[in-house]
Amino acid sequence: MMNDNSVSIGLKSYAKINLSLDVKGVTDDGMHLVEMVMQQILLCDEVAMRWTPAEAAGTADHDALQINLKTNRSYLPTDERNLAYQAALVMRDIAENAPAGTLDINIKKRIPVAAGLAGGSGNGAAVLHGLNVLWDLGLSLQQLCDAGAKLGSDVPFCVMGQAAENEALKDRFAGDPLACHCALATGTGTDLVPLKGLKSHIVLSKPPISVSTAKAYQGIDNIEIKTRPNTAELIEGLKTRDLSRIEKNMVNVLENYTLMEYPTVVYTKNKMQELCGERAVLMSGSGPSVYGLTDSIRQSRSICDEMLKLNRESFWTRTTY
Repeated sequence: MMNDNSVSIGLKSYAKINLSLDVKGVTDDGMHLVEMVMQQILLCDEVAMRWTPAEAAGTADHDALQINLKTNRSYLPTDERNLAYQAALVMRDIAENAPAGTLDINIKKRIPVAAGLAGGSGNGAAVLHGLNVLWDLGLSLQQLCDAGAKLGSDVPFCVMGQAAENEALKDRFAGDPLACHCALATGTGTDLVPLKGLKSHIVLSKPPISVSTAKAYQGIDNIEIKTRPNTAELIEGLKTRDLSRIEKNMVNVLENYTLMEYPTVVYTKNKMQELCGERAVLMSGSGPSVYGLTDSIRQSRSICDEMLKLNRESFWTRTTY
């Protein structure tokens, strides 16, 4: 039975796709410098959080934060290895007078894991948002993005996208330009500029493998990259809703590694291209997920039915905007 002093919030943790991904160089400490356009999509996990203050929880140590994390995926870690758990620790450190008590986090996963879709990053972002509300910290969206950058390069974008799409957060960040569905990411991926997003139905399919992001980035260091996106033209296409300019520049340079190393990703992309026809088909992040643009829900569902015969984790969805 929930204690009267407990407070709860439920947030949707949305996936992202890359409309483009280019690598511009490498820092002295080996970090890759990127220039990419990230777009939020409706496919999401659900993150439910309940906060019970120490007095109400009957916690003996009033200086302690107890975190109980559960997911519907038995193979996922539920301790400090999970970004959602880490996010709670980051917020504890940020809070000037860190409260004591019990935080229950329950994550219902739908987004494929290790798929290039920022599923884990989104879960971390949701906990940042949730504790900002539950602990009444009053942090700005920029402060939450800064907190997210401590967790991973995709987390700040997920913070921004969730602020724009979650009903529980919209009023809190109304008018803040950082609350957006699409952004240009530069530097190590955490320097973000809001953009007008893509409006499109999509089909998404993940082969049953995992691709190491670190290996993908390292793998292209010694590969000649012949085709790169024109990011400025892509952004202009998004501004003017010029689909031909958008699709022309939907290029992901990490495909040069992943498609060479993983034939199943090639097969998935070729099948998706066959079904999507002239529409753009691209790998998201370091893969292995591949998505294709479609013209309607009906077409998305039809293509998804075919992709499900190839990959069990296939979805029809759309971008958020």
